[in-house]
Amino acid sequence: MKYLILIYSNPKSRAAWDKLTDEQQMKFGQDHYDLSAKLRASGELIVSEGLPGPETGKGVSIRDGEVVVTDGPFAEAKEYLAGFYLVEADTIDEVVAHAATLPDAHNDGIEVRPVWDMSMLDGT
Repeated sequence: MKYLILIYSNPKSRAAWDKLTDEQQMKFGQDHYDLSAKLRASGELIVSEGLPGPETGKGVSIRDGEVVVTDGPFAEAKEYLAGFYLVEADTIDEVVAHAATLPDAHNDGIEVRPVWDMSMLDGT
């Protein structure tokens, strides 16, 4: 089964990041690198990426048959998706254990969600 580990950020966690020393920021990044390496070695990692802030994105919608593109951020919420891991594991508990090793878990937390198995739509 595939699972997403979703990492969120917000002004509070950004402020905490800004207060870290260079060494602490390097350790934070190294913890992510270490989990990626561990998941890659075990064959569980499908992909992992960090994301820039929502102000860098574009919203896309269709209104009256026309494509409408808006600049981010898009929501009034202060929290935004900052990165993710897409992993394959037997149970959600295994993924929760991996997520708990990330430094982001000490801030506002991490969300773990199963991914729909779209192969069920192929008719076989």
